[in-house]
Amino acid sequence: MKFEAAHQAFIDKHVEQRTGERRGRLLRGHGHGETLFLKKVWWPLFANFENLHPEYEILDWRRRSYFGDFAYLPKGLKLIIEIKGYGPHVQDMDRQKYCDELNRELFLQIAGFRVISFAYDDIAHRPEQCIWLLRMLLSRYHPSHKSTNLLSLAEQEIIQFAISRTKPIRPADVIQHLDINYRTAIKVLKSLVDQGKLQAVYSGNGTRIRYYKLSERLEFYEL
Repeated sequence: MKFEAAHQAFIDKHVEQRTGERRGRLLRGHGHGETLFLKKVWWPLFANFENLHPEYEILDWRRRSYFGDFAYLPKGLKLIIEIKGYGPHVQDMDRQKYCDELNRELFLQIAGFRVISFAYDDIAHRPEQCIWLLRMLLSRYHPSHKSTNLLSLAEQEIIQFAISRTKPIRPADVIQHLDINYRTAIKVLKSLVDQGKLQAVYSGNGTRIRYYKLSERLEFYEL
């Protein structure tokens, strides 16, 4: 099914399930930015809208209704996704609205939701970056069916470890982080280099690997 047909069916389904203000909010609130996010980021990543809820209603700390652009609610995860344009979320926001937005996001964290925001400009002009970042986040909760053996799990953990560091990684870092032996560490690092996920940096004469760094290609990481 093509995106346009799948998207229309997705919205129609949720409209049919809602009444009152929840229905009205969906009809009014699901606009260009939200549709663009689904088309350029969500659909290329998943090719479906399972467990995704548009204009999702939550009561905030004042017991007032708040509608998140999307809620992603697979088993074991509560994720709120916001699409933010520079104008309404920066230029047109006064101090009270700014405080309310920060308080709301904190309250959602307290309520067990993880809140992430994407800039409209990134969705429109740099969707591959949004896909990569969302893929990296969700990989912490939904490891691929391909990543079931110990080697694949170790590869995934090393990528996460490399991202969290401010400097390249050495075999000794991997050995300490994963509590594995040198031979296994080298095997996993070599596999990541072969896949293009890491780059090996050699010493001056090019005979010995000094350290490993993340690939510069944003699209390298798969769920």
